Amino acid sequence: MRGSRINKVRIIGGTYRSRQILFPDEEGLRPTPDRVRETLFNWLGQDLTGKRCLDLFAGSGALGFEAVSRGAAEAVMVENNRAAFRALQENSKKLGCNNVALYCEDGLGFARRRETGHYDVIFADPPFRDGVLPEVLPLLAEKLAEGGLVYIESGEAFEPGAPWKAVKRAKAGKVHYQLLQLGAGSDD
Repeated sequence: MRGSRINKVRIIGGTYRSRQILFPDEEGLRPTPDRVRETLFNWLGQDLTGKRCLDLFAGSGALGFEAVSRGAAEAVMVENNRAAFRALQENSKKLGCNNVALYCEDGLGFARRRETGHYDVIFADPPFRDGVLPEVLPLLAEKLAEGGLVYIESGEAFEPGAPWKAVKRAKAGKVHYQLLQLGAGSDD
């Protein structure tokens, strides 16, 4: 851990609205800002009842816990940083989440595995410096349920390329974010 500072992020909607999740001050750990999460969940329709979600580079867990708070049937969270993973375990227990599955492993490695199932919504927000989006997106196509969506964040404009199409995209500060679908039309 870089320091003993503990960071907080607030869940903005659903069952756990206004509850805080805590996470360590670790290099590359950058939770999705409130206003970006608000836009994302507006795009997703607020209610994720019955959806299976994958938070591939979970970090603070803000996206996965937000999905569970909004009714997701399951959120699978993958994080390779041990301190951040311990915080995910503690937050899951504190919130009483019985529909969260946590994996302490590399997100790219998890995406390469065939047996992880299909997801209705996949959150792919890797540390910007890693530059893994071009490598991970083709793997996510195999993990996506029919009609499913992939959310990505990047530190600069990113074109996903075929077979992906941006359904929605926006920028807030230095964060570029998009909602992708396989073969969908663009609605910038």
